[in-house]
Amino acid sequence: MVRRSTVDRSPQPAMYEADYETVAGELAPEGSRGRPRSASWRGAGGRWLVWTFRVVVWVVLLVIGYRGVMAIVLNETPPANSNAAPTAPATPGFPVQQASAYALQFGQVYLNASPAKASQRASDLASFLPPGASDPQLGWNGGGSLSLQSEEVAGVRVQDAQHATVTLLARVNGKLMELGVPVYAKAGGMVVSGEPAWLAAPTTATPPSPPPVNSDTATQSALTRQLPAFFAAYASGDQSTLGRFLAPGTTLTGLGGSVVFGSVTGVTAPAGGDVRHVVTTVVWKIPGQSGKAAGTGNTAANLEMTYALTIVKQQGTWYVQSIAPSTQAGGQP
Repeated sequence: MVRRSTVDRSPQPAMYEADYETVAGELAPEGSRGRPRSASWRGAGGRWLVWTFRVVVWVVLLVIGYRGVMAIVLNETPPANSNAAPTAPATPGFPVQQASAYALQFGQVYLNASPAKASQRASDLASFLPPGASDPQLGWNGGGSLSLQSEEVAGVRVQDAQHATVTLLARVNGKLMELGVPVYAKAGGMVVSGEPAWLAAPTTATPPSPPPVNSDTATQSALTRQLPAFFAAYASGDQSTLGRFLAPGTTLTGLGGSVVFGSVTGVTAPAGGDVRHVVTTVVWKIPGQSGKAAGTGNTAANLEMTYALTIVKQQGTWYVQSIAPSTQAGGQP
């Protein structure tokens, strides 16, 4: 039994015929033309293109990854869009400082009044009132008198960009009071937009009682002997003398003779270590007055004041590290 092989004799596409002729004509050795060769070269060329494409893709991915990592490390941000809509400027707020100064000037005129100077008061008020104001005296009936001793800005309550109320803390006719002044501001201009309001002065607060202190009587006695010389030097500003009482690294200017030391009336020192916070009460004499005040029959003026001292102990001696006003009453550290 003879096995026969089957040969495909169907017509082949022209592309294969062209390829066959090229391969047969260019690559076949002499004497073997017309004999078909293996198609392995064609397949190897396809694999070379695939690997080339893969290398290109990996290079692109590596470049993209590198740029991304560097952007994170260097905190780079993409450029802003130049076509973005411009941001509208912020609306300016109410001019608090200017209105405060304006209300103080107004208070100087409004809180001073006397029948003898009524016309002058009306003329001065006109610069603070809206044009054509119906009441040139702004509520004053022309009788009695007002005398302003002092005034300060206590606060400003802003309603919007044009309206606010400035509150003045003032002493009028010897009594403390508050005055609410309505102010209107626009385009750099200002005006008192209505009648002011007389308000109550702050009430007197009662501070809590301080906790009991475990006082160090030995330290208090030592400081009572030492501090008069310190305060005398502090009053005069004598640096050579003052320096003997100061801890290393501490400097004090002193009062430059504006007062004269009178006496130390109290020292309170809590028990503790080598650093203490003590309270000292001192009497200052006002210079330029000796014995009786001229023509009054009264003694010269003295002022009692309380100071908070921080003292440090070095080689058995106390030195002043700092001096400041005390928040406590005399006798309370």
